Amino acid sequence: MANVIRPLPSASRTFMVLPSAARTADPDTQEFEVIGRGYGYRALVLTVDVTAITASPGLTVTVSGVDRVSGKLYTVLASASLVATGTTVLRIGPGLAAVTNLTAADYLPPVWRVTVTHADTDSITYSVGGMLAP
Repeated sequence: MANVIRPLPSASRTFMVLPSAARTADPDTQEFEVIGRGYGYRALVLTVDVTAITASPGLTVTVSGVDRVSGKLYTVLASASLVATGTTVLRIGPGLAAVTNLTAADYLPPVWRVTVTHADTDSITYSVGGMLAP
């Protein structure tokens, strides 16, 4: 698994993290940083859409902050294990009511990483989309 670093223009509010595809293993991590003037984004919404499963797969989506000075990661929010079809919305933002595995009452770090971890090698079809908010 590699780490894909993706700069987002400051005008981009919605973006694709991972396209819809059937997967049997962890995809590359996706690291994001908003570039350009007017950063100002404090919140993130991720939509995980699971559309098909085979046998008993499971996946966990984790958003981590990236400290560029030390190179260390810290967990901002991690979903519960997603084991069925359906849509799960993960939210990070100041002033939100914290809900375990769904919402973090925290600021979005300037650099963040999205990691999807598969529980096994059973096929699961899903996409992950993102939206930034001021």
